[in-house]
This record gives sequence, C-alpha cells and structure tokens, in this order.
Amino acid sequence: MKTRVRLLSLLLRSRRVRIVLFMFLGFLAVLFALDRLFPPPVPGRDSPGAVLVVARDGTPLRAFPDRKHIWRHPVTLDEVSPRYLEALIRYEDRTFYWHPGVNPLALFRAAWQWARHGKIVSGGSTLTMQVARILEPMPRTVGGKMKQILRALQLEWRYSKAEILTLYINYAPMGGVLEGVEAASRAYLGKPSRRLSHAEAALLAVLPQAPSLFRPDRHPERARQARDKVIARMRGTWPEADIADAFSEPPFSQVVKEPLLAPLLAERLKREAAGRLRVDSTIDAQIQQMVELLLSDRIHALPPRVSMAALVVDNASLEARAYAGSADFADDQRFAHVDMAQASRSPGSTLKPFLYGLALDEGLIHSESLLADVPQSFSGYQPGNFQQSFHGPVSVSEALTKSLNVPAVEVLERLEPARFVALLRRGGMRLELPRGGEPNLSVILGGVGVSLEQLVGAYTALARQGLAGKPRYTPDAPVEERRMLSPGAAFIIRDILESGGPMGRALETGTGQRRGIAWKTGTSFGFRDAWAIGVSNRHTVGVWVGRPDGTPNPGFFGANVAAPLLVDIFDAIETAAPLSASVRKRPPEARQERICWPLGLRQASTAPEHCHQSRLAWTLNDAAPPTFPDRLRAGEARYRIEIDPIRQRRAASDCFSGPLKTREIARWPAVLEPWLAPDIRAKALPPPWQPACAGHAASEGIKIVGASHNEILRRPVTGKAPLIRLEVRGKAQGEVIWLVNGRLEARHPARASFAYRLEEPGRYDITAMDDQGHYDRVSLSVR
Repeated sequence: MKTRVRLLSLLLRSRRVRIVLFMFLGFLAVLFALDRLFPPPVPGRDSPGAVLVVARDGTPLRAFPDRKHIWRHPVTLDEVSPRYLEALIRYEDRTFYWHPGVNPLALFRAAWQWARHGKIVSGGSTLTMQVARILEPMPRTVGGKMKQILRALQLEWRYSKAEILTLYINYAPMGGVLEGVEAASRAYLGKPSRRLSHAEAALLAVLPQAPSLFRPDRHPERARQARDKVIARMRGTWPEADIADAFSEPPFSQVVKEPLLAPLLAERLKREAAGRLRVDSTIDAQIQQMVELLLSDRIHALPPRVSMAALVVDNASLEARAYAGSADFADDQRFAHVDMAQASRSPGSTLKPFLYGLALDEGLIHSESLLADVPQSFSGYQPGNFQQSFHGPVSVSEALTKSLNVPAVEVLERLEPARFVALLRRGGMRLELPRGGEPNLSVILGGVGVSLEQLVGAYTALARQGLAGKPRYTPDAPVEERRMLSPGAAFIIRDILESGGPMGRALETGTGQRRGIAWKTGTSFGFRDAWAIGVSNRHTVGVWVGRPDGTPNPGFFGANVAAPLLVDIFDAIETAAPLSASVRKRPPEARQERICWPLGLRQASTAPEHCHQSRLAWTLNDAAPPTFPDRLRAGEARYRIEIDPIRQRRAASDCFSGPLKTREIARWPAVLEPWLAPDIRAKALPPPWQPACAGHAASEGIKIVGASHNEILRRPVTGKAPLIRLEVRGKAQGEVIWLVNGRLEARHPARASFAYRLEEPGRYDITAMDDQGHYDRVSLSVR
C-alpha cells in the first residue's frame, strides 16, 4: 500500500502527468457543458396532450391523440410480456445491456456491407440509437448518423437501461397513428401486450423496422415473413416446441379502430389528468360494455332527442364500475356530448326514502305511523298523487312503496323543509334551489335540482349503514363519505324499499325469491325526468331518462321507462342473488313491535278498545311516536262521550233525561274518517244520537243533497249517461272537496253545486269534505 501511495505521489509531481490529467478533466467538463447546453429531447415534450384513459384492468376506454394524432398506450416493462422483450433484445440489439449506447462492431459491419454492396444490408443502430432517432428525427446521412450516435451517448449518460427500453416500447412506430407495443397489441390483436403469444411477440418486435410494410391488417403475408425471421433468430432462447407453434400460428389482425368506452367519463378524467399520459380509472370494462349495450338497445325505441344515463357504483369501495353519461355517443340528435350523469335535474320522488329515514332518526315516525293520503291543503299548497287517486289511511311503509305525495308532504311539514335540505346537504347531497328561493314543501316532490351522480352516492347509504359516499372514478381518488342516516334508519328504509309491487316481482329470481334489491322510481313535473335507483349489497345503480333540453315527454315516468332498464342492468351485473333483509345483520336499535292505529302507540300500552287496527312496525331507538296531531280538529287523541247504556246511542244531559254512561274513544284524524272501512267505522266513530238529541247531530256536520244513499240509476241503451248535480247543506266551511271512488274530481266553494256524469255502469262512492274535516258520503249504482 505504501508503495502505491509513493508511486502516485511521484506521478502527480510529474509536469506531463498533471497536464494530461488536467486535459482529461477539461475534456470531461466540456462534454458535460455540451450535454447541458444541447440536451436530448425530453420524451413527449414535442407532442403534448396525448392521454390514454383505461379501465381498472388496463383495457383502453378512450385514447386522446396528441396534436399529431398519435395514439400511445403508456406501459412499464413489468406490464409487457417477457416474450416480447426477449424477441426485441435478441433481434434488434443483443449487446444492449453492455454497450454505452453505440456498438462499434455493429457500426463497422454495417459500414463494410454498405461499401461492399452499395446498399444497406444490415443496420448498425442499437436500441438506444433508435430511441434517439424516435425522439429527434434525423436525416439518413453520415451527419445524421453522427448526431444519432452523440444523442445515444447522451441518453445512456442520463437514463438507465430500463428507462431507455421503456422509452422504446412506448414510442416505437407501429404503423399509421400507433406508437408503442401496447397500442399496437390492443389495436391489431385486441389484447394487452402482457398476454402476447410467441408469434405475436415476434411480430410486434419486428414491426418498427418497416411499420407501413409490415402492418398485419393491410399486408398479412409480409408481416408473416418478417415475423418468421424473428422466430428463427430465437432458437436457443425459446424452446423448440414454442418455436414450432409460433411458425404454425397464422397471422391475425382485427380492424384498427379507436377505443370508445365510457367516452364522457374519459373526457372528464382527461380534463383532470394534470399532465399524466395515462389515467387509470375504476371502470370495469365488461360491466361498462354491458351497460352501454343495454342503453343502445333501448334508446332506439324512444322518441328522437331523448337520452339516457346510467351509473353503477361498488358499495364497498365507492368505485364506479360503469358510467354512461349519454345513451349513444355517436348520435348528436340525442345530445350525445351532454353528460347527464352530472346534470342538475328535478329528482321527482327519489328523495322520499331520505325524508322518511331522517324522520325516523328525528323520532317523528316509525315504519307504520298513520298518515293521511287524502286531498289536503298545507298552507295553500295542495299536492296530488301521480295517478290523481287517494288511498285514505296509509302507513309510512305503504306511502313510500306506493310513492304517495300527500303523506310525504305531511311528514315534511313536521320535519320542516329547511331542516330537511340542511340534513341532505350534511349527507353530501348538493341540492340546487331556484335562484333566490328558499326550501319549501315542494322540495320532496322534485322542487330542487340534483344530479344522477349525487343521487347514486346518496343511495349507497342504504347498503353502507347510513354512510353516503361520493362515487370514485380513479383508484387514487380519496374516499369521501358522510353520515346520511343512522344504521338503523338505513336498515329500515332499505327493508321497506325491497318489498312488494310490480317492480318487486320483476326483481325476483327465477324461483320467486327476492333479489334483495331496494329500489325507488321518480318522475319530475311535466314528465321531464324519469328516474330509477336500485341498491343491492354489492352495487348501487342509477338510471335517468329524458331530454337534456328539458322538453316534457308525456307518458314517460320512472316505473315504465327507467325501471325496466334498472332491472336489466342488475340482471347483467349480478348473476347471484344478494342477501335478503332477513339474512343481513339487523342493527340492535331497529326492532319489530306491534303498534295500534289510530294512536300509533305500542299495542302493549294501548287499551284493546283503542286498538282499532294492529300492525307490525319497525321502531328505532326504542321509540314508538304517536300519530301526528289532527290538522283540522283540535283536542286530544282520545275524547269522551256520553251514551245511553240501554240503547247504546249517544246522548247529552240537556236532551236526554235517562242515565248516561261515559265512553272514551280513540280519535282518527278528521280527514281520514270518510275513508274508514265499515268494520273500522263501527269502532272509531261514536254511535248515532238519540232522536231527542237530533239538534246536536245537525250541528256537527254537512249533508249531501241531490241524491239518496244507495240510489240506483238506470242508464238508457242509447243516449247520454245520467248526469247528477249535488250540493252540501249544513255548516260547511271554506272549499268543499268532491271525490268519486277516491279520486279527486273537483274543489268548489261550499255553496256551489257539483255536476258529474256517470259514464260507466257500476258503483259510485261520492264523498264531500270541507276544510274543517266535516264530510258526508253517498253511494249510487248505475245499471
């Protein structure tokens, strides 16, 4: 060691050695400066904007070419088949991993062959030199070759071998507008480059030598011959059996076409790409293709300019599996480029599940709370049902499954519109109110704006213990979730939405078993929007149908247009039946108990004479709230009357001198009394008055005149149907509502008459009711 140090010291003392050393260091400094002053082109800088959006398995959804209209599908070395890399290195540059960017022996051989034959016989370019020419096209002259050599040395100085090889596999010309092995594999072979066979790997390895001549879609025979040269070169690297199979494999290529799945989502992700060349999405290519086919199949049966949108979200991860913002991206007449998954539209009745769920959480209702589906006025707001018919007394569960409007408005009035909107916004739903508007009762019937994307995110709460989430479109998107409902309320609402109705039957399996899908439809005012939302254990699916320009579509409503598509989507994406509600774990705060109408209290704490109807209800947090207070009639839910114990008739001390007995009666809401079935009426209403107390009876109500109860009318064989004209007598106040067989037919001042033509044979139940709940009913028959 001491000898070496002494020798080095002697050399450094030599003037010549110092000069040579300084010259060498100066040469290196000059090279370093030239490298910094004239750097090689940065990959992609000359053609910015090329972006590829792919599905979760790497399947291209949409390729956005750069300004030169070049398609690239960026991949890493690990994502490419080892067969392709073996063929590429073996055929193009065997010494790739040890030369400094230039192979002098290969250059000398190429020069000698060119001088001897007068033409190029073999190339002397290494893969690094080819990358240099790809990044910076150069003339095929001696000067161009020298520049290519210098650029190759620079690339080796700046990049690792793996990085240089990655540049080649992504930028190598593959014919036409294709660059890179992944783009070529997808376009020509219809598969990712990681699944290439030996023959396919050889074909794509040789293709950059003459991309136009060797294109397999245009020149299959030339492509086969070039491929076979590579296969022959692979002896000693690939097993002989694989080489024999590769030779026998016929060349194949599909028609090159632009990938186009989830085009509107891809466009949206491209805008958010932030300079990335490849955007990975959460879309499942197979589900996306099935959804687009279903939309395409249905849209042609709809009128012109009608569009559709659908969104499928995985409940566990909140990742979107399918996203169709329009029905047909190629049909501009249907507003193909308008993304209706993001558009703000009237939600119709689709907010009702959240109204009842929030009312459960607020302790206002249980699942069988008594509501009134009858014509009512709420401070001047008079909602009607979709079919303009009414059902009388209904429970919360019946009101939700039948999507009744009046009961929903009744619950919203108790919850208060401003609080309802605030709670929805807390849960992540950005409701849009009219400019300058405040939340009011119309909110529950579609008087706000919301998008399909937001609705689907909100409905995931029914499968996620009340936590709503924002749909995620990329794997790196953050999980954004907010509390919409308590776990118990979410469980109860989902259980209600899974039950009954024509839609429920459509969602059965072939054996008649429930599919475990909670669903809700909605139709906005004027038939402008038709909705259907469904929730299973695995997915939440939303469908919208309508015209993006807001034009009405008479006859288009959620149940007949959007719901069938929802069923088809679930059939396509879920082959196995999800768990039913009975199998899902019930939160401990949700319990089933017997309650009684009309009071709404637990049957165990209700006297038998006050339990006119027993119902099995879901209760939450051990609360069984009573029926809402009567809107028309003041007083307690229970009231006392006096009766003649002998004749069981109602009486009063000022008109009856005999002994009296006090009876306590459970009172139904005044607006519901005309709707009670005969057996319930016998329990609910007080008995008739004693004849001596007829004055009391006259002061309590109204009476229909113009027709007798149980009157029979005869219709002539020819001629007009009978016309009746009815009026009310008594202490009618305000407007009088006239209903025929439960259907609202007219609202008139108390002293106005009601004319109605009895068009069809049969029974007609005609009811008149004033603003204070006074009513009378007559039944007629037409024969």
